[in-house]
Amino acid sequence: MKFIEYNFLKILSWIACHLPLKFSLAIGRRLATLMWILLPHKRRRIALENISQCLNVDDKESARIAKVSTVNLGTIAMEVLNFPRLAGMMKSYVKIIGLEYLTNYINSPNRNGRGAVIMTCHSDNWELMGGAFAQYGIPLVGVAKKQKSAGADKFINEFRTEIGMHITYRSGVREMYKMIDEGHFIGLIMDQDVGRNDGVIVKFFNRATNYVTGAASMSRFKSIPIFPAFMHKNSDGTHTLEVFPPLTVEKTSDKRADIQQMTQKLATLTEEHIRRYPEEWFWLHDRWKSMRVEFTADEVAEFNRRLQIE
Repeated sequence: MKFIEYNFLKILSWIACHLPLKFSLAIGRRLATLMWILLPHKRRRIALENISQCLNVDDKESARIAKVSTVNLGTIAMEVLNFPRLAGMMKSYVKIIGLEYLTNYINSPNRNGRGAVIMTCHSDNWELMGGAFAQYGIPLVGVAKKQKSAGADKFINEFRTEIGMHITYRSGVREMYKMIDEGHFIGLIMDQDVGRNDGVIVKFFNRATNYVTGAASMSRFKSIPIFPAFMHKNSDGTHTLEVFPPLTVEKTSDKRADIQQMTQKLATLTEEHIRRYPEEWFWLHDRWKSMRVEFTADEVAEFNRRLQIE
């Protein structure tokens, strides 16, 4: 089965790369539009409720944003299939603003050969980020979630490595620390829900939210900076990748407070980006599931009080 899935995706990629790029992306949008129509009610409801509560918009606007966000997934899929073609044109397809923050750090005498953390979210085509950074000379390690399909996992990771990235899975923490010491940048996508024991509670869209701590934990442990970076799509179909100035976790005697303070900063930056480009975020994800399922109403109320949530 793995062999069949992998070769099927390779054939799709070959076809996509031999079509005009704009036509290929248009096919992706059409297929994703059909996906939106056939989307199960439960998944559609999650997206609409997330948008309505986070952005405080009416039902009509929530539906519009949810549909555009879902259709964008078709473009993402087609761009992934077009990776072999895009690799040779990445610098014209993805413009990086703030690249000097990374290069200044790389050339800094205080770096001591260590890497850093690049923090991002599921906005626009996050899959292009690793390839763009690699093409601009940033030694990036992508931290991937293992796909349920072994064939799809082999396919996407092969494309990622061909474009210059190194890939490790979320469970490979020891490998990540080793590669930081060797000068690599660890790319972490930070906006999805985590289990009760794997995150800290922060304020995100004026809601108590269980937030992953990976970037803050790594920064504090290795004394390295975090570079927030976010993608958005331009009107001509190309992309802009914006890198922000580095952040460093303060080291006090209260480790958890240090991590929570930085995680709140990262959550706030992510929220600001999503508010600027709401159609490009992955609203279909059940972002507040752990808050509903793993925490009691009294606990949530106490978090709201501490975070001064209205």
